[in-house]
Amino acid sequence: MVKKKYYVVWVGRQSGIFESWEDCSEQVSGYPKAVYKSFKTKELAEQAFKSESKEFIGKDIVETELTSEQIALIGEPIKDSISVDGAWNTETGVVEYQGVHTAKGNTLFKVGPMEDGTNNIVEFLAIVHALAYCKQQNLKLPIYSDSRNAIGWVKNKQARTKLDRSDKNEKLFELIDRAIKWLKENEYDNLILKWETKAWGENPADFGRK
Repeated sequence: MVKKKYYVVWVGRQSGIFESWEDCSEQVSGYPKAVYKSFKTKELAEQAFKSESKEFIGKDIVETELTSEQIALIGEPIKDSISVDGAWNTETGVVEYQGVHTAKGNTLFKVGPMEDGTNNIVEFLAIVHALAYCKQQNLKLPIYSDSRNAIGWVKNKQARTKLDRSDKNEKLFELIDRAIKWLKENEYDNLILKWETKAWGENPADFGRK
């Protein structure tokens, strides 16, 4: 039996996630400098589409399907927590991010839209914003993000973006500078945790635009 694949098209006649090679081929065949890649799971395809193609093209990415036993081992997310997520319009480059209470679903903060960004940048800013929010409110809530890259950036206290700074995205880079400065000048006790989409479904802070 042939296993199902999901095809991410970053650059083509139409960008998006396609569930058959035929649909994907219509977008990329004969299209100059088309950028696309297949994935075994929808979850990783969605993550890839929200990110920059260079993070996935030409790299060996291990994809696994979770069994019921694995899901049981992961357990349930901590309800009293903050979930953050970012959104990136691949056509316009406009980005935004938000944080919500994981169990209640109420929006705690939302920033954007801002021009000429990337998903990794707003995912990073969302985590730092949540940390600053918790410090201001004297909260020690765990913070969930579905971006491993953003979590790594926060841990290393630097934004490893290759996006060029310009007049168009100056506001965004000012936020990056402030976030890095905050991380270097502040301590925090909040856990920063990976939202396990495969086990729990979509991040509560997801913008729902897939």
